[in-house]
Amino acid sequence: MEKIPMPALKAFVDDFFVLKTQIRLIEHLPELSRITVSLLDNGAGPALIVEAAARTADEIAAYRKAVGSEATTDRATAEGALRSFVSRVVVGAEACPYARSPDLAAVGLEAKGVSPGPVAYRFSPTSDACVAVAAFWQSCIELLSAPPEEISTTLLSLPNVDGGDHARFAAVVEVISRYLCLYRGDGIFGLVHFHPEYDRGSIYPLDKPLYGHLPPMGWLRPMMRKCGSSKAADTLTDEELALSNYQRRAPHTMINILRVSHLDAATGGKSIVDLDIGGGVIEKASGINLYSKNAIRLAAIGKANLEAGLGAEVAMQN
Repeated sequence: MEKIPMPALKAFVDDFFVLKTQIRLIEHLPELSRITVSLLDNGAGPALIVEAAARTADEIAAYRKAVGSEATTDRATAEGALRSFVSRVVVGAEACPYARSPDLAAVGLEAKGVSPGPVAYRFSPTSDACVAVAAFWQSCIELLSAPPEEISTTLLSLPNVDGGDHARFAAVVEVISRYLCLYRGDGIFGLVHFHPEYDRGSIYPLDKPLYGHLPPMGWLRPMMRKCGSSKAADTLTDEELALSNYQRRAPHTMINILRVSHLDAATGGKSIVDLDIGGGVIEKASGINLYSKNAIRLAAIGKANLEAGLGAEVAMQN
């Protein structure tokens, strides 16, 4: 720990204190509410002091139930369901134009200096947010240590961490994104968050972009108009546009960890544009062509087909 700069340690301690005051997050992260973190520097080297309060009887019961779910979660089954989703949505519905199979990523970027590489499937059965964060950092370290020809991108499956609760999923991945950005890891990795009930319309903030998530639902029509798809913007219903959520509805909670160098090669230098979202408000937006095409394509596939595909993949895990 002596090699970690004191300001970096202090930034973590200070932010963790702030996190515990944010009720909208901490009410879904009871394991974090038990923990306090402080920083000690006695001249011999810094030390983090981590203390945890004893669990209540209700917390012990919830913990035992969660651990039971972890024991019955099969990695091979979860990976099979996820591969089906990648084949059906990411490749089949062309949610990502640079994926050609569940095993190969960054296809079609050779002219920009990026060669196709393997997709790494990683898994943790944990139901604990702290362990999930650790699994995430372990995946980041692995991706950082491996050349792109060995691992192009990582899909980290966390099937139990949400406890079947979309709000907890949103809280867990926000914490993960938060600490990646705190140490400027967002300049190295990009994140894409997935959940079986993914609903951008219920993820805070509703009207602003959020790292790792789809753009606000209210931005889709302006994006389409900006891309020249005014007819779709004018004719698709709100219910049809909401089907864009299905590009993030994997059979379980999953985080796609991408290399920013690959994202830059894919989007080029004109990814961020000024978007008129109405009412005289101009916002910076990125990926508008892809998000617009995906929304139109998923609306054409239809709710019944999308629900059937997802339902079959969820059932594969049971």
